[in-house]
Amino acid sequence: MNAPWLRSAEDARKASEGVFHPPSDRSRQALVALQYFLYFGVFAIYLPYFNLYCYHLGFSGLQIGILSALRSMALVVFGLVWGALADRYQSRRGIFILCSLATAIVWSGYLATGRFAPMLAITVAHALFFAPLISFLEAFSMDVLGARKQRYGRLRVWGSIGFILVVLAIGRLLENRPVNLIVPLILVGSGVQAVFALALPRSESKPARPLWQGASAMRRLRLWLFLAGAFLMLVSHGAYYGFFSIHLEMAGFGKSFIGMAWALASMAEIGVMIRSEGLFRRFSLPAVLVFSIAVAVLRWILVWLAVSPAAILATQILHAVTYGTFHMASILFVDRLMPEAAKTSGQALNNAVTYGLGNMAGFFLNGYLFEIMGTRPLFLVSAGIALAGGLLMAAALRFQRSDPESRI
Repeated sequence: MNAPWLRSAEDARKASEGVFHPPSDRSRQALVALQYFLYFGVFAIYLPYFNLYCYHLGFSGLQIGILSALRSMALVVFGLVWGALADRYQSRRGIFILCSLATAIVWSGYLATGRFAPMLAITVAHALFFAPLISFLEAFSMDVLGARKQRYGRLRVWGSIGFILVVLAIGRLLENRPVNLIVPLILVGSGVQAVFALALPRSESKPARPLWQGASAMRRLRLWLFLAGAFLMLVSHGAYYGFFSIHLEMAGFGKSFIGMAWALASMAEIGVMIRSEGLFRRFSLPAVLVFSIAVAVLRWILVWLAVSPAAILATQILHAVTYGTFHMASILFVDRLMPEAAKTSGQALNNAVTYGLGNMAGFFLNGYLFEIMGTRPLFLVSAGIALAGGLLMAAALRFQRSDPESRI
């Protein structure tokens, strides 16, 4: 399969010759696809292995939970601030480039220490600049897709491809090497992502706007029901994102198997992302959200029960729904609710409440419970939390059906 961003090289050649023209829609989509590929490629090193690295440094489960939770808290606060500034001054591209460069620079601090207190400070500083990247990418996606936003999955799928390729390679690389190798690898990946951020096309110049343009959307009950349900959905993922790799290692599995398990989850989500346009033409966004959470309840129960390699890998296939369809529907749901002048802030709010507050609460809770009960029972707790989120999301669906002005 040919990478869709190859045209950007031709754009760069034309720019150097002084004959540059604004990039086509296809080229703009290719540049965003490249950012997804690099962002999730780096994430494929961080997500499965950073907490495992901390575990090998001798950190307790509570310390690991605190590191992860404070990172999530910082993502909440700084993501909202950067999003508001981007909408206020119409400077999304400039902020994205600044934060990408700063993210790589701050990460280099992890090379100098393995102690908890300094790593805590570096984690918060890194989150300051890392916070807006994914929500800005989602907003870029909505821009470049224009009227065909239901094709979002075909753009976002390049992130999954990057995740799969990198997580498999890293799992194999670390099989007979120390896990602390991930720190310089993430630094290199972050640097590459920052360099290619410079190629993102400039948006049409627009005047500065009032600081917040999303007040009307914030008064909609279905938005808050959605955010509450999505928050609990991400809380339920705290055991998975924070302790799944540790769970597998404690069960006797090697790093290659850990990498393969994470890669299989991303492979599963690719299918639904490629077919996103047909999926959202057939089913409403709230219906997809409710179904995704129901599958999450099932998934966490199965992880709690699974002991064989085959059973564990089978549960990873459900990531296609618990992350793939849920994430796509969430992005589209928020985009449709927010006015044009507050698209970046809307995605930042969604990211802050879910991947920020939701992950933070999930990491804190599971870091505490890990010290008491180990890893396996964490997933049964996660199933109960996901069930509560599903009930709230079902309420959002019922409210949406009774709202004659709803477009969702």
